[in-house]
Amino acid sequence: MIRLERNYRSTGHILAAASHLIAHNEGRLGKTLRTEDEPGEKVTVTGSWDSEEEARAVGEEIEQLQRKGHELDEIAILVRASYQMREFEDRFVTLGLPYRVIGGPRFYERAEIRDALAYLRVIHSPSDDLAFERIVNTPKRGLGDATVQLLHNHARKRRIPLSEAARAVALTDELKPKARNSLHGLIESFDRWRAQKETLPHTQLAEIVLDESGYTEMWQKDRSADAAGRLENLKELIRSMEEFENLSGFLEHISLVMDTDRSEAEDAVSIMTLHSAKGLEFDTVFLPGWEEGLFPSQRTLDDQGRAGLEEERRLAHVGITRARRRCKIMFATNRRTHGMWQTNIPSRFLDELPEAHVEVTESKGGFAQAGYGSGNYGASRFDEMKSFGSSYGTPGWQRAQANRGRGGFSETGAPRYGERGVGDDSLDHVDPIYDDDGLEVPATSRRPARAPKRRGPLTIEGELVAKSTGTVSAFGVGDRVFHQKFGNGNVVAVDGNKLTIAFDRAGEKRVVDSFVERV
Repeated sequence: MIRLERNYRSTGHILAAASHLIAHNEGRLGKTLRTEDEPGEKVTVTGSWDSEEEARAVGEEIEQLQRKGHELDEIAILVRASYQMREFEDRFVTLGLPYRVIGGPRFYERAEIRDALAYLRVIHSPSDDLAFERIVNTPKRGLGDATVQLLHNHARKRRIPLSEAARAVALTDELKPKARNSLHGLIESFDRWRAQKETLPHTQLAEIVLDESGYTEMWQKDRSADAAGRLENLKELIRSMEEFENLSGFLEHISLVMDTDRSEAEDAVSIMTLHSAKGLEFDTVFLPGWEEGLFPSQRTLDDQGRAGLEEERRLAHVGITRARRRCKIMFATNRRTHGMWQTNIPSRFLDELPEAHVEVTESKGGFAQAGYGSGNYGASRFDEMKSFGSSYGTPGWQRAQANRGRGGFSETGAPRYGERGVGDDSLDHVDPIYDDDGLEVPATSRRPARAPKRRGPLTIEGELVAKSTGTVSAFGVGDRVFHQKFGNGNVVAVDGNKLTIAFDRAGEKRVVDSFVERV
């Protein structure tokens, strides 16, 4: 057996960090990468208040590197999920930083985003023929090419927009009854949405349009591998609209973004997913989004268990070793995922990096000082090395304070459980309830008493939860256990099938025993 262990790409600190991380995988052949290159800069870990602040920090660092003569072609941002790209693309357009997306289209060029924008453009401007033609039969309404050609002929003959031609044709007998009814229903929907545009927030209007048009349902029923990612992108699109005062301002911003076409030969930052990065290398690599649930992906853990965790760790190893000179890992304390604000636990992979080769840099408006989630991460040695932040003056923190008590934020400024908060402290459940990780849901996070009673499993803001069964647990105090989300820990108390576990990384949690396994 000949091991190919000499690495000609990365510096000593980067290789040591990657090797120490991947050593936590059990199903691998032993191999330790080495280099004869200099140690170089340590891998840095930085926390931000939210994903917007994360993108801002990356943009500022890239500008500083550019001023020092660093080529943009040698800088890459590697994300775990494609919807993360949107924040960086918007930020780079604002800064005037050229960028390219590798392995796929830019965020606003994706098919599902173009479709959603086409609906919004027709609402805003009924004379936008290109947008109307794009969505007249998306999702399928029985309005094929022949119908579209008929609309074009009618519009040219009378010199009117396609939407007005559709309104006129829907009142004639030129189409078969099914197609005529579909076209009439679509026109009525646009009339209703335009009326709602004057009274509803533009984000709420966009959600209504995607639901009532059947577009969201179309992707929910789609069984292709990328359907879930397309739905995530649509939710990210809705979130991006929150930064604008109205629909008109948002569409103007999109026009600006889409007009920034750049030559492939131009010096530009590369943005791609970790899967697309295999085999590539760059002088400087940014790795944002290292948070539990995002990286490692909760979906992968749920589907594949420990094998999925090891695959995610291999992806982390790939990301780190794409860097020749600098590797910068980042996480956000708060991130909006699946349409809900969540306070995040930093990725377990951060605890698996070697202290000697990692530098934890101070983040303004950061993680530990802000106090949200730090209790879950208090056992981490990264907290002991250095606080993740020392200032409350950042835009993210100020934005949270401006939203105190409304818009999904609690009175402290931290995002609520779910998006809309809990209303009051009265509960419709007096017994402990548990989420889909087996973790006991805090009482203040449960549905208020005025919520209607339900039969079957209880739903909290879209998450399925289950009550404890009360059976006697096979685990005892002192047992060493493993949880897919929180890692290893020791059982410190047993109450029926409910365990209180002191996790090495996440602190003390109360979980149902079926969610852990003995180690």
